[in-house]
Amino acid sequence: MPPAFSRLGSPELRTSIYQFTVYLPGAVAAIFLGIWLSEHGLPADQIGIINSLPMLGLLLLNMVVGRLADRADDWRTAIIVISIAAALAPIGLYFVNEFWGIVLVWSLCTISNGLVPPVIDAATVRMARRNGSDFGSIRVWATVGYVVGAAAIGATLTLFGPDGFITIYLVMTAARAGLGFVLPRFRAPALKPTLAEPKLQPVAGPRLRDSLQLWFILPLAAFALVNSSNSVIGGFAALLWHQNGIPDYFIGPLLAVAAAAEAIAMFLWRRFGGRFTARNMILVAAIAGLVRFTAMAFNPPVEVLFLVQTLHALSFGIGYLGVVHFIANWTHESNAAEAQGFANMLQQGAAMLALIAFGFLVEMFGAGAFFYSTLTSTIAIFCVLLSLRLRPPKDAQAAV
Repeated sequence: MPPAFSRLGSPELRTSIYQFTVYLPGAVAAIFLGIWLSEHGLPADQIGIINSLPMLGLLLLNMVVGRLADRADDWRTAIIVISIAAALAPIGLYFVNEFWGIVLVWSLCTISNGLVPPVIDAATVRMARRNGSDFGSIRVWATVGYVVGAAAIGATLTLFGPDGFITIYLVMTAARAGLGFVLPRFRAPALKPTLAEPKLQPVAGPRLRDSLQLWFILPLAAFALVNSSNSVIGGFAALLWHQNGIPDYFIGPLLAVAAAAEAIAMFLWRRFGGRFTARNMILVAAIAGLVRFTAMAFNPPVEVLFLVQTLHALSFGIGYLGVVHFIANWTHESNAAEAQGFANMLQQGAAMLALIAFGFLVEMFGAGAFFYSTLTSTIAIFCVLLSLRLRPPKDAQAAV
């Protein structure tokens, strides 16, 4: 049994319960959105715009919201506010039917939804380190929630059809907002002044821009490049597999096995993760991405696809843990959410470029478009190696 459930009502358990809901709205959108938009008569190019425009908003807002969250008395407050905003945004979907109306409302939905993960993850890793618990065994419940949600929500598509999309999405965001109120405080309680120790003037922590040196940015950029190809899987893999003759009944399991492998990696990481520094974890992700996406470019048979899909455990799961721990190792608590927002900004930018590029490459080369990912994964490897050369790891700072 993972440590998150070792004590009933512990901060770890309460955070794990909320993490379970973080990606449930995303699971609903992954299953329903494309079909719902098509039912409204929108062509593929407009559906692409609806999916990509919100990334621009996240690029602009991730760091700003992270900075505001860091200035709050506790990250819990910011998480609740963002979760409530994300629960209110979908109501507008009931009142729009044309392209621009859907663009506006869905952008609000996606942006508010996308602001949740960086803040809750920054808060969780700081709490886990203070309490001596394991971030991975808490964060994994977000992946478990996505897998369970996708399986359960997928069945509702048959029952309710595309018309059920808005209501189901709204219910998932409302459930997450409600569970935000059970979250614990993430920051250590402030010391109360006494006669012996009078109140001290607060000392400002270092600013994030002081950390934004080349050696710090390179590993974050490396994971952004690898993760951009993970994002492309969601946008194009099912289409390519279908066009290349993979039976439709394999497509769902091919996507599910990747998420399941990620969850297993996060559950097991504490047992051997201390042997690796955070940047070495990102390097492992880049190497796994190089193998995984290069194999996909050759349009392999389904048996091989199942095998390479398990590499998602490394190309995303271990890589993401590496990024979170790298940020926690080298930044101050006073800008934890802002730093995580900066990393997410890089990831959103790389994902947006990858999705745009793949749209053209798939038309020209089919599965060969994944050689784009071969290139980005290779660049990612060199980014991490250069960072390690510029600034060696802290001797005692492993990624546990």
